[in-house]
Amino acid sequence: MYGPLSDALAGLSAAEATVGLLLVSLLAALGMEFVVLRAARRYVSHTDGAYDDIVLAELRLPVVVTAALTGVFLLSQVPAVRGSTLFSAAALDNFFGRPSLSVIVLVWAYAANRVVNRLVEEVNDRGGRFDFAPVFSNVWTLVVLLGGAATLLWLWNIEITPLLGAAGVAGIAVGFAAKDTVANFFGGIALYFDDTYKLGDFIVLDDGTSGSVVKVGIRSTTLLTRDELMVTVPNSVLNAAKITNESAPQRRRRIRVPLGVAYGTDVDAFEALAVEVADAESLVLDSPKPRMRFRRFGDSALEYELLCWVSAPTRRRRAQHELNRALYVAMTDAGVEIPYPKRDVTFTRAPPANAGGDGRTAVDAETEAETESDVEADERVAGVDD
Repeated sequence: MYGPLSDALAGLSAAEATVGLLLVSLLAALGMEFVVLRAARRYVSHTDGAYDDIVLAELRLPVVVTAALTGVFLLSQVPAVRGSTLFSAAALDNFFGRPSLSVIVLVWAYAANRVVNRLVEEVNDRGGRFDFAPVFSNVWTLVVLLGGAATLLWLWNIEITPLLGAAGVAGIAVGFAAKDTVANFFGGIALYFDDTYKLGDFIVLDDGTSGSVVKVGIRSTTLLTRDELMVTVPNSVLNAAKITNESAPQRRRRIRVPLGVAYGTDVDAFEALAVEVADAESLVLDSPKPRMRFRRFGDSALEYELLCWVSAPTRRRRAQHELNRALYVAMTDAGVEIPYPKRDVTFTRAPPANAGGDGRTAVDAETEAETESDVEADERVAGVDD
């Protein structure tokens, strides 16, 4: 691998080879900074998107550092230098070769993490149906961290097989101890790949909880309710729940305003009046057009629904409030009766339960019988006296 380089440095002393390699590395770094990268910046400045600007800005540091440290690494590998120094080959590797490679690995890992995270932020800021969930950034950071650590261990000849075994055992223990956290983590990944929702969407859960998505993390998702309360829902719960995304596939939403009029109303004039009120409301969209629908014959009213659209699900209640007020005023001014349930109640006086055929109670009959007996007794006594 180093044969052509050794041939190029053949016949040079250790000092000359060292100076030559360091000089070449320095020139390469300066060339990358002031020639290659500057030309690339001029090229991407004429493009419309910001993605190439992000990639170029984040790759500047690792490219320059790699060009500068390559010469340091090669110094520890070229026989012309290794055989002419007071240090052993192992010492050169430990003090120059591996440290330079380690720095190169670290800066490239940092740049890779920064590039992806900034690209995700840029896509999220632009919106659209291809928005990336923040959980992707978190997963990518974890992957870069583990990959960088494994690469460094390999560079320094640290045996990672026992570490992998220990990590497997520890992973099983952690899995049992933190099963909810693991479930939330994979639940967040599943929600992301299913494209269930994104930042800013207004969602409704099957238990009635509703709000706008303001944060998507590894463990949970945070909703901002209409009462401006922050509700944190574990991702595992969201993954198993029925979610209604009212902001997809488009943000506009239809509202239904129920209202009724009395029987005998001119339905053509009433429908035209209701549509006119909806057209005058600023919260109601012009397209699709508002329309009236006659739903059923009610007990005391002809039951209608006014159907119209608003620009976002969070505006439905406000629009319904304004429409109810405007409809009440318009119908009152037009003399259109708004019926309400009416009931006729009739009171009847029933005869007492123990009344006889002539309407007298048993007590009255008994009292009258006693009176008649007393009269007959008095008449008998009077006859005797006579």
